[in-house]
Amino acid sequence: MSDEIRTTAEAVEGAALPRKVESHAAGSGETGQKRLPHALTRKPLKQKSDAEWAYERLILYIQNFEEQLDNEHEVAMGFAGNQTGVLRIEGLGYFDPDIVTFYGTDGDGVRMQLIQHVSQLNVALRAMPILRDHVEPRRIGFQLAAELEQDA
Repeated sequence: MSDEIRTTAEAVEGAALPRKVESHAAGSGETGQKRLPHALTRKPLKQKSDAEWAYERLILYIQNFEEQLDNEHEVAMGFAGNQTGVLRIEGLGYFDPDIVTFYGTDGDGVRMQLIQHVSQLNVALRAMPILRDHVEPRRIGFQLAAELEQDA
C-alpha cells in the first residue's frame, strides 16, 4: 500500500490506464520497465475490443523481444500441442471483437497464417536464424509499433 493521496479523478484515471509489471533476474538480458506508448493509452480500455487490446500488447512484447536479438536472428513464434512447428512472424492483425491473426512463414519458407480467438491466445516468442537471402533481420515489432503510432 502507498501513503500517496490522490483525488477521486486521479484514482479513476489510474484505474482506467493499462499497467505492465515485470521482474527479471539480474543479467537475464531483459530490459526494465518502459513507459507505455501513447498509442496504447490514448483510447480508454473500455472502448477497445479484446482483439484490439491483445494486438497492441502483442506488438509491445514482440518489439521488446526483438530488442534483445542479434543481427543473426529474427522473431518467430512456436506452437504447443501439435506438429505445426514455428511461424516466422511477418505480420499481425486483429478482427474485432475477438480474433487475432499472425502471418508469416514456417521454417521451410512455406506461407502460414494463424487465426486465434483471444481467449485461446498463447504465444511463445522464439529467436530464429535469419534466412540467408535476407541481409538484415526483419524487425516486425518496430514496424508494427510505428504503424500503431501513425494510427494515433
